[in-house]
Amino acid sequence: MRLFLPALAALSIVATASSAAAQAPATVAAPSVETTSIGDLLADPATKAVLQKDMPDLITYSGLDQIKGMTLRQISAYPQAKLDDARLAAIQKDLTAAKPH
Repeated sequence: MRLFLPALAALSIVATASSAAAQAPATVAAPSVETTSIGDLLADPATKAVLQKDMPDLITYSGLDQIKGMTLRQISAYPQAKLDDARLAAIQKDLTAAKPH
């Protein structure tokens, strides 16, 4: 019985810690031209507004569904994207200022 009570107390502490960790709010990564997919940027109203402002042609691009899994940095390799480092930096600045939901 003596062994049982300390083990039960330890189990209770672990369960409480696990429960608290499970209830902690998830950290949302800041949107990035380097790591956030175009699909994820379009899914959030704040970052979609940035794309509508900075890249209106992207929103109406007929092949949008095919590139939604790519990042803006990845599509910058294609000349038709018209995304150089300066433009990506400007878009990143706007994404950083946006308040994603």
